[in-house]
Amino acid sequence: MVEAGETRLLLDCGFSVKETVQRLARLNLQPEQLAGILVTHEHDDHARGVFKLAARYQIPVWLTHGTYSMCQRYLPTQAITINIIDAHTVFALQTIEVHPYPVPHDAREPAQFVFGDGARKLGVLTDVGSVTPHIVSMLQSCDGLLLECNHDLNMLRTGPYAHSLKKRVGGWLGHLDNQASAQLLSQLDNSKLTQLVAAHLSEKNNTPALAQQALSEVLNCAHDWVQIASQQTGLDWRSL
Repeated sequence: MVEAGETRLLLDCGFSVKETVQRLARLNLQPEQLAGILVTHEHDDHARGVFKLAARYQIPVWLTHGTYSMCQRYLPTQAITINIIDAHTVFALQTIEVHPYPVPHDAREPAQFVFGDGARKLGVLTDVGSVTPHIVSMLQSCDGLLLECNHDLNMLRTGPYAHSLKKRVGGWLGHLDNQASAQLLSQLDNSKLTQLVAAHLSEKNNTPALAQQALSEVLNCAHDWVQIASQQTGLDWRSL
C-alpha cells in the first residue's frame, strides 16, 4: 500500500476479497478509498485476488500487457477498468507519480515500481532473480526502500525444497537472496534513506534476523532499524 495525500494505491493482491478487506482495515482503510491496483506479475501470490477485489469495488487496475495476458484465468464476469502500461513509461495516478521498470523474473512481462510525490521517493523491488544496471539506476536516492530478501543461500541449499525448485528460486529469474539484496543496497546512494524494509522472506529458507543482519551491515545501522514485512501481519504505515 502506498499513500500520498488523498491517493492510495494497492500493489498486488494475492488474498481473497475477505482477507484483503480485513488487512486494509488494519490500516484504517476501506477498499472504496483505493485509487487503483498495480500488478507486478501474474503469479498467484501477487495477482490471484486483484480482479475480484477490483470488480467488487470498481477499482481500476494497471499492469503490463504480458501480465494481463497471463491473468485471463483470474478475470471475473463483471466489467473491470484495465489500464495497460509500458514498463519503461512514467505515468501519474492522481498525486502519485509511478515509475515502472522491468525486472528479470520467471513471468511474462514483470515490472516493479518506484513511487514519488515530487518531494519523496519510494522504491519497491520484489520477485527478481538478479540485479541489472537499470534496477540500480531506478533505485538511486530513495527516501524509502522495500527490498526482496527471499532466502539465505545456505538455508536454501540445505532446506526441504526439491532440487528443481531450489534451482528456480536461486536462479537468475528467481528471487534475491539476502546477500544479493545487500550487494544491491551497497550500490545505491542511501543518503536520503529513512525507511528500509526487507520483504518477501521465505518461511522455510530465511529468517528475519538473517535478512536484517545482511542489510544492516551495509548501512552500519542497528539490526532492528531494518523493518520486516511479515506474510501474516504485513507492515504498519511508515512515513517518509
